[in-house]
Amino acid sequence: MRANEQVEAGTAGLRPLSARSVVLSLLLGTHPPELPVRDLVGLVESFGVGGSTLRAALSRMVAAGDLRRSDAVYRLSDRLLDRQRRQDEALRPRTRAWHGDWEMLAVTATGRGPAERADLRARLAALRLAELREGVWLRPANLARPLPADLAGSALTASARPDGSPHELAARLWPLGPWATTARTLLARAAHAHTPPARLTAYAAALRHLLTDPVLPPELLPPDWPGEELRTAYATYQRDLSAALERGSGGA
Repeated sequence: MRANEQVEAGTAGLRPLSARSVVLSLLLGTHPPELPVRDLVGLVESFGVGGSTLRAALSRMVAAGDLRRSDAVYRLSDRLLDRQRRQDEALRPRTRAWHGDWEMLAVTATGRGPAERADLRARLAALRLAELREGVWLRPANLARPLPADLAGSALTASARPDGSPHELAARLWPLGPWATTARTLLARAAHAHTPPARLTAYAAALRHLLTDPVLPPELLPPDWPGEELRTAYATYQRDLSAALERGSGGA
């Protein structure tokens, strides 16, 4: 999927809650990401999940490799710890001053199957790179993060300064207008969500949306870009949820 096809205008990305999504949202927002089953039982009740439904979901999640269990404590698996790290980084992306340079990555690996190609594309998109044409990915060099060393076997990286307008290039690579529209829709939905399930649904969608924020330099963003406002709203919700976890109540 091209980077500029990832967000559709007016689509808020809301998904109905399941026992699995409630448990994952609670654990992904907890540091360290582990909770005793007795606490989980009390917490999920306010999200409309009963004890028997929770226990069945926990068993399936352990079998699927989502969770690990030690005695009566459930914690995220290593795979989901990586997701939590990406989630945390989406809320606090590290940036640096931009001086006009762009990161460029050209995929050089050949002979890969569809699954390997899809995995590489997903990794590059998660690094907030966008595909200019097949096999050529780039973004403004304003993120204070190195590219993973293991990409060296699959791609050639370089610094570049493309010809033409950087604003036009950014608009070509990312759906900035639709992204902003969805962010504002999510902010409005979150502001009018007054029950734990409604708030969790809205803010889970907000977090998924933040993972697709290109985090461009301010010079390349449209006026009134809502990215920081959405980050702040989610961070406030996360603090509320953490406080609820400490109280032993899901009332955030």
